[in-house]
Amino acid sequence: MTVRRVMGIETEYGISVPGAPGANPMVLSGDVVTTYAASRGIRPAQASWDYADEAPLRDARGFDMGRGTAHPSQLTDVEDPTMANVVLTNGARLYVDHAHPEYSSPEVTTPRDAVVWDKAGELVMREAVHRLATMPPGVNLYKNNTDGKGASYGTHENYLMSRRTPFARIIAQLTPFFVVRQVMCGSGRVGIGVDSRTPGYQLAQRSDFFETEVGLETTLKRPIINTRDEPHAVADLYRRLHVILGDANHCDVANLLKMGSTSLVLAMIEDDAFTTDLSVVAPVRTLQAVSHDPTLQSTIELRDGRSIRPVELLRTYFELAIDYVDAKWGSDVDPETTEVLHWWDRVLTALEGDPMDARRWVDWVAKLSVLEGYRERDSLGWGDPRLKAVDIQWSDVRADRGLAHRLAATGRVEVLVSDEEATRAMDAAPEDTRAWFRGACLRKFPESVVAASWDSVVVEVPGERTLQRIPILEPLRGTKAAVGDLVDGAPDIRSLLASLAVADGSSD
Repeated sequence: MTVRRVMGIETEYGISVPGAPGANPMVLSGDVVTTYAASRGIRPAQASWDYADEAPLRDARGFDMGRGTAHPSQLTDVEDPTMANVVLTNGARLYVDHAHPEYSSPEVTTPRDAVVWDKAGELVMREAVHRLATMPPGVNLYKNNTDGKGASYGTHENYLMSRRTPFARIIAQLTPFFVVRQVMCGSGRVGIGVDSRTPGYQLAQRSDFFETEVGLETTLKRPIINTRDEPHAVADLYRRLHVILGDANHCDVANLLKMGSTSLVLAMIEDDAFTTDLSVVAPVRTLQAVSHDPTLQSTIELRDGRSIRPVELLRTYFELAIDYVDAKWGSDVDPETTEVLHWWDRVLTALEGDPMDARRWVDWVAKLSVLEGYRERDSLGWGDPRLKAVDIQWSDVRADRGLAHRLAATGRVEVLVSDEEATRAMDAAPEDTRAWFRGACLRKFPESVVAASWDSVVVEVPGERTLQRIPILEPLRGTKAAVGDLVDGAPDIRSLLASLAVADGSSD
């Protein structure tokens, strides 16, 4: 394996109404979903979500949590008919999750494509804000992870892995990486603690909200390693690693590194390539301590007795990754892996010297450079509420208001994915995963698609008394190359089902 694998990003967006802090966020989030869906000709009842294969209480450690003991927020397999929930033609899911509008990207196979379809989600939300602006009271949306008052909402990553990999190995070798990954992928936050009451600045938005090392929860007692075992694929072959630790990134390089470095570390874990124990003492406490030190000079304790800086541990992971790629692939390494390794090295080199040298590539550094400008100009302490307002404005999805977007537009941060590429991805699905088939069905047979999920498309055939579920359990089978001709050649949904049945029979 290299950095290539099936992956994706889920982002819950912060939501507010100017001048109306008491507005109902669930209703507003529903307005975001339905307004955008209507702009694309999609009716919520036409392409809703298929919950048949959801199993949110199955734990990767080998047991199921009882429904009676689960927090209601964990029961994501129960449809709430009052919540808007649609599938888009680009293969993504747009819905209301815990009072936030969420965009779950389609499955992709490279870190760069993960960035492309994540940025497409930003444009989806921007379009919804633009349309709702004409319908008072309107809404504002923010690609961030906390409101600065004690609430946190997630940016989750998903990585398809081999089922053969022991989960205990994943926990042991991934936990130290996650503790320090925020040094190059954190989005920065004004304030220390879950409610941001302690003045200061930290690397990551989410770190203060984690309470345990390993667990099934995602909204309470958040764990560094989430154990949800819901593969959305052939369960005997795959597991889906559900990562809830990360921040929402605006900097393309940081987003690429978040996905790419993690995928490469997972490849090393799958191949049992780690030859040294990098475990840290007290991972949760260390996670928060690392986030609280933007100088990057404090040390962390490893279980082998060493004390090293967080950036040194990241450098160790990088050097092990270089050795792994060289030993396995040599000069035949794919360009996607080469790109990730290039940026990983370049960003680390900057952070090892003066961290501010990484401001073109790393969110927390870019944001800090803007905040320091305000602090110097107006002599502001870290407890000044004006800095918290700047922090929120950083993540505004509107191109003319969001400070991150304005930095990108003026060339002050590195742009890897153009707005044109992201705009195409708002409607077009990735061609090399099953997301293409999901999106193509919605585009060509919109009146026939009743529901969909990551591993199914449910259709209604005229004259048939029951709905038909088309399973797509293998993430790499419903690609344009595999089924494009069948979809293009089918005049109606009945013909497509017949063609798929013939093709499936011939492949047995």
